[in-house]
Amino acid sequence: MDLGIKGKRVLVTAGSQGLGRVAALAFAEEGCQVFVISRNQAKLDSLLSEMGGPDRGHSICVADLMKAGEPERAVAALTREQRTFDIVIHNIGGTLSLKDPLSSSAKWAEVWRFNAGIAIEINNLVIPSMVDQGWGRIVHVSSISAESVRGSTPYAASKAFLNAYVKGVGRSFAPKGLVISAIMPGAFEAEGGHWGNIRRDNPAMIDDFLRHHHAIGRLGTPEEVSPFLLFMASSHVTFATAAVIAVDGGTM
Repeated sequence: MDLGIKGKRVLVTAGSQGLGRVAALAFAEEGCQVFVISRNQAKLDSLLSEMGGPDRGHSICVADLMKAGEPERAVAALTREQRTFDIVIHNIGGTLSLKDPLSSSAKWAEVWRFNAGIAIEINNLVIPSMVDQGWGRIVHVSSISAESVRGSTPYAASKAFLNAYVKGVGRSFAPKGLVISAIMPGAFEAEGGHWGNIRRDNPAMIDDFLRHHHAIGRLGTPEEVSPFLLFMASSHVTFATAAVIAVDGGTM
């Protein structure tokens, strides 16, 4: 299937490893110009080389998006005098190891910023130009935890907020030619990710989780999740605005 995105400018956050890296490479393979933000210079350099480098229109930016002003600085560094992005993949997020539901509101706010606030800041920068050109795709990586509310409650709550944001903002800009959506992965194992760390430190926990919560009986892979990011960024999803789609191995 031709996704209809050859030549599109794609921004991927947290793209130096795991799902973000797999997605960045897949968009490059589709002929897109890919722009990646991450904190790890070495991994970004490796990714840029594998995508084909600046000669193919790709670019990277080292930034800690949790810091105030960094989303705006990173977007400005990647766009300079050029137009902004046609497609944005919001891959940044996580629990920040916060599990206590009685954590301070400041700690809850940090998790919210990691999983939703950064995306909002970047969207506020890129949506106006998408509206001007009458086309845009923004795909957020949410989590099935938004519905199951297992594990970290602050994380689950922030992803539930993100889902509501996607539906509301997606509806607002649907008449302008934008498709704003989210996918909700279930548990998948990726380099440097939550489940990779658990396999290293407490593999028995994985067996217990799968027995109770995954109909498929195994963890997913980034390669199984990434195609949904590409399709939701494609020219074929014009009737899927504000969609929030589970990709979760039959989570129970």
